[in-house]
Amino acid sequence: MVKASAKSILVIDDASLVRLYYRDALERAGFQVTEAMNGLEALEKLLVEPADLLIVDVNMPKMDGLTFLKILRRQELPLAATPALVTSTESGPQDIDAARKAGANFYLVKPVAQDELAAYAAMFCGEPR
Repeated sequence: MVKASAKSILVIDDASLVRLYYRDALERAGFQVTEAMNGLEALEKLLVEPADLLIVDVNMPKMDGLTFLKILRRQELPLAATPALVTSTESGPQDIDAARKAGANFYLVKPVAQDELAAYAAMFCGEPR
Protein backbone atom coordinates (compact mmCIF):
# COMPACT_ATOMS: atom_id res chain seq x y z
CA MET A 1 0.00 0.00 0.00
CA VAL A 2 1.37 3.39 -1.00
CA LYS A 3 1.14 6.22 1.52
CA ALA A 4 -0.24 9.57 0.33
CA SER A 5 3.09 11.19 1.18
CA ALA A 6 5.15 8.34 -0.28
CA LYS A 7 8.52 9.18 -1.77
CA SER A 8 8.63 8.73 -5.53
CA ILE A 9 11.12 6.57 -7.40
CA LEU A 10 11.73 6.52 -11.14
CA VAL A 11 12.95 3.11 -12.32
CA ILE A 12 14.83 3.36 -15.62
CA ASP A 13 15.48 0.00 -17.28
CA ASP A 14 14.77 -1.39 -20.73
CA ALA A 15 13.82 -4.84 -19.36
CA SER A 16 10.14 -5.00 -18.44
CA LEU A 17 10.72 -7.91 -16.03
CA VAL A 18 13.35 -5.94 -14.14
CA ARG A 19 11.03 -2.93 -13.90
CA LEU A 20 8.23 -5.18 -12.62
CA TYR A 21 10.56 -6.83 -10.07
CA TYR A 22 11.77 -3.45 -8.79
CA ARG A 23 8.24 -2.00 -8.78
CA ASP A 24 6.99 -4.91 -6.67
CA ALA A 25 9.76 -4.49 -4.08
CA LEU A 26 9.50 -0.72 -3.89
CA GLU A 27 5.70 -0.49 -3.75
CA ARG A 28 5.61 -3.12 -0.99
CA ALA A 29 8.07 -0.89 0.89
CA GLY A 30 5.66 2.05 0.53
CA PHE A 31 7.20 3.95 -2.39
CA GLN A 32 5.42 5.43 -5.37
CA VAL A 33 7.00 4.06 -8.56
CA THR A 34 7.08 5.28 -12.14
CA GLU A 35 9.00 3.70 -14.98
CA ALA A 36 11.00 4.64 -18.07
CA MET A 37 12.48 2.32 -20.70
CA ASN A 38 15.59 4.41 -21.41
CA GLY A 39 17.38 7.60 -20.48
CA LEU A 40 15.58 9.73 -23.05
CA GLU A 41 12.16 8.74 -21.73
CA ALA A 42 13.41 9.30 -18.18
CA LEU A 43 14.49 12.87 -18.93
CA GLU A 44 11.06 13.60 -20.41
CA LYS A 45 9.28 12.13 -17.39
CA LEU A 46 11.45 14.01 -14.89
CA LEU A 47 10.63 17.34 -16.50
CA VAL A 48 6.93 16.64 -15.92
CA GLU A 49 7.17 14.90 -12.56
CA PRO A 50 10.38 15.01 -10.49
CA ALA A 51 11.34 11.96 -8.42
CA ASP A 52 12.99 11.56 -5.03
CA LEU A 53 15.26 8.76 -6.27
CA LEU A 54 16.38 7.32 -9.60
CA ILE A 55 17.21 3.67 -10.15
CA VAL A 56 19.15 3.57 -13.41
CA ASP A 57 20.25 0.64 -15.57
CA VAL A 58 23.50 1.15 -17.49
CA ASN A 59 22.85 -0.58 -20.81
CA MET A 60 19.71 0.63 -22.61
CA PRO A 61 18.78 1.58 -26.17
CA LYS A 62 18.27 5.19 -27.33
CA MET A 63 20.09 6.62 -24.29
CA ASP A 64 22.10 4.52 -21.84
CA GLY A 65 22.12 5.16 -18.12
CA LEU A 66 25.51 6.84 -17.91
CA THR A 67 24.70 9.29 -20.70
CA PHE A 68 21.38 10.00 -18.98
CA LEU A 69 23.16 10.80 -15.70
CA LYS A 70 25.77 13.02 -17.38
CA ILE A 71 23.03 15.04 -19.07
CA LEU A 72 20.91 15.20 -15.92
CA ARG A 73 23.80 16.34 -13.73
CA ARG A 74 24.60 19.24 -16.12
CA GLN A 75 21.10 20.72 -15.78
CA GLU A 76 20.51 23.98 -13.93
CA LEU A 77 17.39 22.52 -12.33
CA PRO A 78 16.81 21.12 -8.82
CA LEU A 79 16.16 17.68 -10.33
CA ALA A 80 19.86 17.53 -11.31
CA ALA A 81 20.63 16.72 -7.67
CA THR A 82 18.24 13.75 -7.48
CA PRO A 83 20.07 10.76 -5.95
CA ALA A 84 20.75 7.94 -8.41
CA LEU A 85 21.33 4.25 -7.77
CA VAL A 86 22.92 2.60 -10.80
CA THR A 87 22.30 -1.09 -11.43
CA SER A 88 24.19 -3.27 -13.88
CA THR A 89 25.42 -6.80 -14.50
CA GLU A 90 28.87 -5.29 -15.08
CA SER A 91 30.87 -5.38 -11.87
CA GLY A 92 34.42 -4.32 -12.68
CA PRO A 93 36.09 -1.41 -10.91
CA GLN A 94 36.15 0.50 -14.22
CA ASP A 95 32.33 0.12 -14.47
CA ILE A 96 31.78 1.45 -10.96
CA ASP A 97 34.23 4.30 -11.59
CA ALA A 98 32.48 5.24 -14.85
CA ALA A 99 29.12 5.33 -13.06
CA ARG A 100 30.48 7.55 -10.30
CA LYS A 101 32.04 9.92 -12.83
CA ALA A 102 28.69 10.10 -14.63
CA GLY A 103 26.96 11.14 -11.40
CA ALA A 104 25.83 7.95 -9.68
CA ASN A 105 25.49 8.06 -5.92
CA PHE A 106 25.72 4.28 -5.53
CA TYR A 107 26.27 1.19 -7.68
CA LEU A 108 24.49 -2.15 -7.29
CA VAL A 109 25.37 -5.29 -9.25
CA LYS A 110 22.44 -7.22 -10.69
CA PRO A 111 20.69 -9.30 -9.65
CA VAL A 112 19.65 -7.10 -6.73
CA ALA A 113 17.61 -8.71 -3.95
CA GLN A 114 14.27 -7.00 -3.39
CA ASP A 115 14.91 -6.36 0.32
CA GLU A 116 18.34 -4.89 -0.49
CA LEU A 117 16.83 -2.59 -3.13
CA ALA A 118 14.11 -1.43 -0.73
CA ALA A 119 16.68 -0.79 2.03
CA TYR A 120 18.90 1.34 -0.24
CA ALA A 121 15.85 3.22 -1.53
CA ALA A 122 14.77 3.98 2.03
CA MET A 123 18.27 5.17 2.91
CA PHE A 124 18.54 7.50 -0.09
CA CYS A 125 15.01 8.83 0.43
CA GLY A 126 15.53 9.44 4.15
CA GLU A 127 12.79 7.00 5.07
CA PRO A 128 12.97 5.16 8.39
CA ARG A 129 13.19 1.37 8.11
